[in-house]
Amino acid sequence: MHDERRRIEERVERLQNQRIKPAIYAAAVPFEVAAWQAPGEPVSFEEAAAAPYEPFAMDTPWGPPWGTTWFRMHGEVPAEFAGRRVEAVIDLGFVGDWPGNQAEALVHLTDGTPLKAVNPLNQYVRIADPATGGEVIDYLVEAASNPDILANNFEAPTPLGDVLTAGDKPLYTFKRADIAVLDEDVWHLDLDIQVLRELMLELGEHDPRRHEIAHALDHAMDLLDLDDISGSAAAVREALKPALSKPAHASAHVISGVGHAHIDSAWLWPIRETKRKTSRTFSNVTSLADEYEEFVFACSQAQQYEWVRDNYPQVWARIQESVKKGQWAPVGGMWVESDGNLPGGEAIARQLVHGKRFFIEHFGIETKGVWLPDSFGYNAAYPQLAKLAGNEWFLTQKISWNQTNKFPHHTFWWEGIDGTRIFTHFPPVDTYNARFSGEEMSRAVRNYAEKGAATRSLAPFGWGDGGGGPTREIMERARRLKDLEGSPRVEVEHPDAFFAKARAEYEDAPVWVGELYLELHRATYTSQARTKQGNRRSEHKLREAELWATTAALHAPGYSYPHEKLDRLWKTVLLHQFHDILPGSSIAWVHREAEAEYARVAEELEVLTAEAVTALGGGTSRVFNTSPYDRAEVVRDGAGTPVYVEVPASGSAPLTGGAEAPQPVTVTGRVIDNGLVRVEIAEDGTLSSVYDHRAGREVLADQGNLLRLHTDLPNYWDAWDVDKHYKNRYTDLLDPSEITVVDEDPLLGSVRITRPFGNGSTIVQTITVRAGSPRIDFETDIDWHEAEKFLKAGFPVDIRAAHSSAEIQFGHVQRPTHTNTSWEAARFEVSGHRWVHLAEPGYGVAVINDSTYGHDVSRTVREDGGTTTTVRLSLVRAPRIPDPGADQGRHRFTYSLLPGAGIEDAVAAGYALNLPLRVADSAGEPQPVVSVDGAGVTVEAVKLADDASGDVVVRLYESRGGRAQGVLRTGFPLAGAQVTDLLERPLEDAATDGDTVAVELRPFQILTLRLRRG
Repeated sequence: MHDERRRIEERVERLQNQRIKPAIYAAAVPFEVAAWQAPGEPVSFEEAAAAPYEPFAMDTPWGPPWGTTWFRMHGEVPAEFAGRRVEAVIDLGFVGDWPGNQAEALVHLTDGTPLKAVNPLNQYVRIADPATGGEVIDYLVEAASNPDILANNFEAPTPLGDVLTAGDKPLYTFKRADIAVLDEDVWHLDLDIQVLRELMLELGEHDPRRHEIAHALDHAMDLLDLDDISGSAAAVREALKPALSKPAHASAHVISGVGHAHIDSAWLWPIRETKRKTSRTFSNVTSLADEYEEFVFACSQAQQYEWVRDNYPQVWARIQESVKKGQWAPVGGMWVESDGNLPGGEAIARQLVHGKRFFIEHFGIETKGVWLPDSFGYNAAYPQLAKLAGNEWFLTQKISWNQTNKFPHHTFWWEGIDGTRIFTHFPPVDTYNARFSGEEMSRAVRNYAEKGAATRSLAPFGWGDGGGGPTREIMERARRLKDLEGSPRVEVEHPDAFFAKARAEYEDAPVWVGELYLELHRATYTSQARTKQGNRRSEHKLREAELWATTAALHAPGYSYPHEKLDRLWKTVLLHQFHDILPGSSIAWVHREAEAEYARVAEELEVLTAEAVTALGGGTSRVFNTSPYDRAEVVRDGAGTPVYVEVPASGSAPLTGGAEAPQPVTVTGRVIDNGLVRVEIAEDGTLSSVYDHRAGREVLADQGNLLRLHTDLPNYWDAWDVDKHYKNRYTDLLDPSEITVVDEDPLLGSVRITRPFGNGSTIVQTITVRAGSPRIDFETDIDWHEAEKFLKAGFPVDIRAAHSSAEIQFGHVQRPTHTNTSWEAARFEVSGHRWVHLAEPGYGVAVINDSTYGHDVSRTVREDGGTTTTVRLSLVRAPRIPDPGADQGRHRFTYSLLPGAGIEDAVAAGYALNLPLRVADSAGEPQPVVSVDGAGVTVEAVKLADDASGDVVVRLYESRGGRAQGVLRTGFPLAGAQVTDLLERPLEDAATDGDTVAVELRPFQILTLRLRRG
């Protein structure tokens, strides 16, 4: 037989695109359309309904960037449409085929009922099936003219990312608003051909099935009457039935299809637009569920549900009904799909608590899994946190984006730093926006790493990132692929069902230990530094407010614990941990608003903390220590005078408590010495020496605090990526304009260094050494005006460290300092929280920070045979896409060098730097709510129970990486104690003795105790 594949393939493609698709709508009549441009921000339906409308013609430009235009549409179904399926078809002038980043609209009835959204791949609204003719149709359509931020494919900056800079030129030209007849035979024929043609093109050229499909399509096309597509469609479909009816092979891979609509809570649009996106997508989803009884839609992010509940009650009611029918599956159990690396440990715990509680309260459903397809890597504490929240499985997708190494598993057990394992799946379809194309189905089978041991994978299907969700075309594809030879079988089902089946057949799945590091998007540890700083400050201010509010609730008569305020503020912070806000990868508008929100949160928390401290009784100046470690530190009193104080963990002490003053600090020229460390500052402003008097050794191997400015232009994703070649071009900032002694007090010495550089930028650093502490602080004030640059601060230490240790949530991870393998070499930029630690047997050094997350660690061997291990903090970047002004302006933060530090010292210093001692008036001397004896037992949170019972909840963990035993003492009469899960539900009774609780922890174990007051 002659090979006629090319002729057949080209014939089918042309007929489908040029004849069949245009015939899907058999007849149409236009709506009468009028328009009203809403001024400024979106308005309510009621305001829009009462507005004055002007006649509007098709092919008219409309919609300034970020604007809202309301359209009135009036029409009548013609009598000749009777007996057919009739739909409204609306094309706002869509560009491309991505629903999420351009014009979108929500169609309402005139009474305000939301019907359905329209977007490029979902342009219809059902009117009647069948129509009777004469139906009068009146719609109010809320159309958003959001700009296509990706229009230039990230090749150049755009001013469209903020309403303040976007201008007012109309973006779109309205193309169509019709009442049309859907020719269902033609529509189904188009889908039949799509599925067969795409399957054919994925099969091997020697596969008989490929040739069988080709000839079936060729013969079927002979039956297509080009002058009567509608009249001949049924016969063509009948001819294709045999090819669509052959069952899949018995060994065919099984794909569990789960409807999905990934909606970034902010990204290339602001939060206010996400609130509308949820209503559009969720309207579409509930509408689709009415037409496909097998449809199951998985939806995460409790925050988005709350937005719909508060703003679109009718859509909310439809969601509740779909949940009852089993067609809507709340998943994920988190407030938002947060970043996987940057939120603190307690913040991730609260993500899970607030998310799971919302679904339990509103749907009576406890979610079973963590659903995080799109975050940029996942910290190694997740397995334990997920299990402590009552989860059984974990899903991610983004690891498929690895730049260097292919992740070796798709179904596996993920083991965290404490040893907890959770069953994890990483869909081989390599997308969370699947549409069941032939290419996707083939890729899933080809890519699946577990072949021979397991037989099934999951595919989240539906348009996403900006929402949109599943469409009827995708559901029709799923029906055709349910049992089709040459293709994997597709079963639409709940993700819980998939995970149960996957685990049952593969209980002995392989184990991956430690973090799921994404070998891409490494710059998200640094971009938009003020957003990251706002998060760090908020997390610690929340801890502070909860601790002192709990203290006041226990010891101050009449004080009422602010449950509702703290709950609201936590949710604000959790929202801004979304995986395109906190990582710094959103448009300017998002980060401008984030900074304002963090400022508001800080102000409110300051008031709450002050109220709690004041409730303890005013009168005497005291020092309050929110850290879980005892502190002996220098603070400044109300007049700015340095005072040396000793304050117990989570407690307070008089400001002038008579603490014995340590050896005084001396400042001689550019040398600061406090008897513990001696710091020498070179003429170029770097540290020429840091000498540890206690150990009798030099700490540095080269210039310390070397500020290096790198050229930084990644290959593609500017705000997201820093590519390895950034290291090849740099300028060391070695020309200070001024070095000045600013403090020569016996309790502290400071030297200020001013460095102008680059495009009018300036760095002012105050290097401070305090009495009684080996910690060296670098208080940094940057006026930043660079573009496509990356600023790092390096500390080359004279230590031969086999690995670095970096704090993560509830513990730390160790990473090799060598690059023996491609996996290690790919970790050229990594994340950490408050500290990084380097050590050789007998000696260690920590670098502490109060707002930085990114860093790198490298090592070299010197000519003298010694080893230099260098840790460099990533301070500021200057990407221009998607925010042209990212990071421009002022930055103020502090980082520190701590010589002679063990892990426990690093942990304590990290808390101390991030939780400054608070000086306030208080006559009361309350006992700390809790105190702990036992090395490595660290208190992370102290609060009152969420159920307002008055019980005290304490979360603690083992922080050194070893076993720990200790005793927790309460500062109040203790009536009983329970070990609970993260949601404060009892797991078992804790062993108590009077007002103490015995604590025994494995390495990095998290323990939540609920303490009943006597």
